[in-house]
Formats: sequence, structure tokens, C-alpha cells
Amino acid sequence: MSESRCPWSLGVDDAYQRYHDEEWGVPVRDDARHFEFLILESAQAGLSWSTVLRKRDGYRRAFAAFDAERVARFNRRSVERLLGDAGIIRNRLKITAAINNAKRFLDIQQEFGSFDSYVWQFVGGSPIVNRFESQSAVPATSPESDALSKDLKQRGFGFVGSTIIYAHMQATGLVNDHIVGCYRHAECARLGEAMS
Repeated sequence: MSESRCPWSLGVDDAYQRYHDEEWGVPVRDDARHFEFLILESAQAGLSWSTVLRKRDGYRRAFAAFDAERVARFNRRSVERLLGDAGIIRNRLKITAAINNAKRFLDIQQEFGSFDSYVWQFVGGSPIVNRFESQSAVPATSPESDALSKDLKQRGFGFVGSTIIYAHMQATGLVNDHIVGCYRHAECARLGEAMS
């Protein structure tokens, strides 16, 4: 018997379905993982997630294995190198935003002890578990993503509009937006309960 999944995960490719089955909606408590998704989600702006996912290994290589301290030290030469790297999305604004965001990410770590401590406060410390019955019911933003986006912008981050931030919250399990008919909804909800 095949398991029921969120419709968005079907019919793209195996890597996309694996991402849905193994990562999407799993609560992230690791700063390096949060930084990875911030880079990838901001790179997605205007593109499909499958495009970014296919370039994930390229991003890992190009952006120092998503080490925020190393990325924060990237300079003009680094930007030119990245603009010539076919393994990533070669957009100057997105590349410079990723480097700037690494610096701002370190500022948050300094202030809050970790980015993780900072970001989870926007959902009260545990995942918001939604119970949408269809893909069309899942929103593109939420009051929480609006608040987090606004705060990140005030801290100098770029490419962190509410839609991008809501996608980040979904990816990192701050929000469980698997539809209720998807077998991962209950699994991710259990993982969220284990945090409480």
C-alpha cells in the first residue's frame, strides 16, 4: 500500500519526494541547518523549490558547507567566484544577500546565544500544527511569518519577505503544514510534541 503524501511532493523527482518524506516539517534545532535553509529559501525567490533542491549540493560546496562564520568572511572576490559557479543560482543580489545574512545571523547568535533560540520564540517555543485538508488551504504567509520577516528586516537581513520566511518555517518544522491526509502530518506532530 502506498502512503498518502502532500500533493506538492508528487511527480517531480525522487529527491523532491525524499525531501518531503524526510525533512520538510521536521523541527530543526540546529543553527547550521537553519542557516542552510535561510540561504536556500532566499535563493528560491521567484523560482521553484525543485530548482533550488537540485542545486543544494552546489550550494553546500559554494557556501562553505553552510558555515555562517566562513560565509560572513566572503568578500568581493568571493562574489565574483560565486557568479561564475554553475552549481548555484548566479544572481548577484541573492549572493550578496546570503553573505550579508551570514553576518546578521552571527549578530543574532551573539545576542540570543543561538539563532535557534531566537527563531523559535516566534512560535512560542513549539511547532504550530495546522490541520489543513487540502493543499489549496495552506497559506503563503502567517501572522508569525509576518512578525519574523519584519524583525529580520529590521536586523538588516535581505530576501526575507514573509512568503520566504513562511517557507523557511514550514521547512524547519516551526510550522507543520503537511495536510492531515499525509502520513507525515502525524509523524511531524509527534516530533514537535517531543520538544515540549
